[in-house]
Amino acid sequence: MAFELESALYQWREGEERLRGAPPLEQFDLERAAAAVGDELRRRLGSSFTVIELAVLYTRGTEWAEALAARNRAGTDTSAVVDAAFGRYAGEAKDFAGGRLRRGED
Repeated sequence: MAFELESALYQWREGEERLRGAPPLEQFDLERAAAAVGDELRRRLGSSFTVIELAVLYTRGTEWAEALAARNRAGTDTSAVVDAAFGRYAGEAKDFAGGRLRRGED
């Protein structure tokens, strides 16, 4: 799972970078779409989850998240929106802080 987690973290960071680099006129819609995906992640995982659980959800497929992002005006940037949303939500994981996995904590 270490490789999958590292890969997911990389993709999530790249998504965040793509959102930040989007033209200002697109920012509002992209942020709104990312928030919608984040809300759905909260519904699916709850408030107490590990970054591994989030990565497993990500690796099982994000079609549902891409469809949700598209419905919320993500345009052609659905994958960036999804990746950024997962990355942002990872910050709320009980075993993740500062972009790193905390070992040995519940």
